[in-house]
Amino acid sequence: MNWLAWVIIGGVVAAFLVLKRLTMVRPEVARDYLKLGARVIDVRSEAEFQAKHLTGALNIPLNRLRDDIGQHAPDREQAILLHCLSGGRSGIGKGILKKMGYRNAFNLGSYGRAEKILAG
Repeated sequence: MNWLAWVIIGGVVAAFLVLKRLTMVRPEVARDYLKLGARVIDVRSEAEFQAKHLTGALNIPLNRLRDDIGQHAPDREQAILLHCLSGGRSGIGKGILKKMGYRNAFNLGSYGRAEKILAG
């Protein structure tokens, strides 16, 4: 592969990472929502959740989010903070909830980022 191909690949990867970061809620905003009673939802699989999870987080795997969210957050105005392992699934989950009318759905991002935000 020539140098131009590497530059293009590097640019695409950098753009992806910047866009991913821009779709995540800022830590101070997330903490404000937590003080107001936001629900923290872990959209990883049940096995991932059982292996390790954040205290107080509710597990609704991404593939069940659309069907199960109403049981746990019937008020579509309630703030919902989603996280997963890397931030990708929680970003998808945020989009699903927004399309369902949840106006205050936010992506906390990765497990590690969510852990730091919740620790405060």
